Order: sequence, then C-alpha cells, then structure tokens
Amino acid sequence: MKCSVFIATSLDGYIAREDGRIDWLEEAHRSAPPGDDFGYQEFFDAVDVLILGRKTFETVRGFPEWPYGEKRVVVLSQTLHQLPAGCPPFVRLASQAPAEIVKSLERESFRRAYVDGGSTIQSFLAAGLVSDLTITTIPILLGSGQHLFGPLTEDLPLLHEKTRAFSNGFVQTKYRVVRK
Repeated sequence: MKCSVFIATSLDGYIAREDGRIDWLEEAHRSAPPGDDFGYQEFFDAVDVLILGRKTFETVRGFPEWPYGEKRVVVLSQTLHQLPAGCPPFVRLASQAPAEIVKSLERESFRRAYVDGGSTIQSFLAAGLVSDLTITTIPILLGSGQHLFGPLTEDLPLLHEKTRAFSNGFVQTKYRVVRK
C-alpha cells in the first residue's frame, strides 16, 4: 500500500497554531486564484482511504460539511474509545501501530492512503510507511505552533520530484521518500 501526505505548512514549518487552530491557513486560501485547489482534488481522487489523527479528525468535524465524501476514513487515537454520535458510517476508529493499520487496509484491498495530521504523519514516517509527500508552503511566519516534522531515529532521504509556484505566493513541492 502506498501512503501519501498532502499538507500545507507555514514558511517556518507549522501546520497549526499551538491550540490547533488553522485560521491562518483558511485566510491564506482566500488568496487562491478562482477555481485553483492547488492539485488537491486530483490527489484526493487518487486515494481510496484516509488515515487521520484524532486532532485532525476533531478539526474536520468542526467544518460546515464533511469534506471526504464517502471515502473510508480511519481515525487514529489512543485516547478516543468511540466515535462521536453522527459520524458518517464509513469512519472507523483504530489504535494499532501504523504498520498494523496498513496491513489491515491492504487486506481490505485499499491501495493508496492519504495520511493527515502532524503526529500521524510523524509516526508513519518513523515507521517507514510514507512513500511521497506533497507540501505546500504558505508565505506566512507563525513563530510557534505544531510542527509538521518531529524527531527521527535516522536521516530520511527524499527525492525532489517537482516544485510549482502559484501566483498568490504558495510554493508546492513534491518529494518521493528514498528507501535504503
């Protein structure tokens, strides 16, 4: 199974404020050229399952509409023991290690996962499960917040595939993870 990351960060590497808010990202998206989603829909159409961390799931639950249609969503959490009432029926809860989750999804014939959420991305990177990363850098400095990347036990080489600059200052870079 291929595990992919598609995420935005501030120029100083934060994906959310310390309290988890992404208001800065919502504001930045207002500068998007009309009709440009920065490749998100194409990426989303190419995945068949999402793996979200609990904090990301809670943020998404606060959106006016469920953004993932009827795609399967796996919410990773060690603290959440049941999903909130009103969750779509294709959302499930998991607490296993990343490799176990991937094996389980492979048995269900899923081929490509969208991995989202800072801690979740970090744990999938540490487990050697991420195959590619698409990172859109937003031209803003937050100064503090939740980092996209955390400590690793060893270097993780990446191969640059492409970079695209947008008229509103966003810069999107795609990397493939190099396996040793």
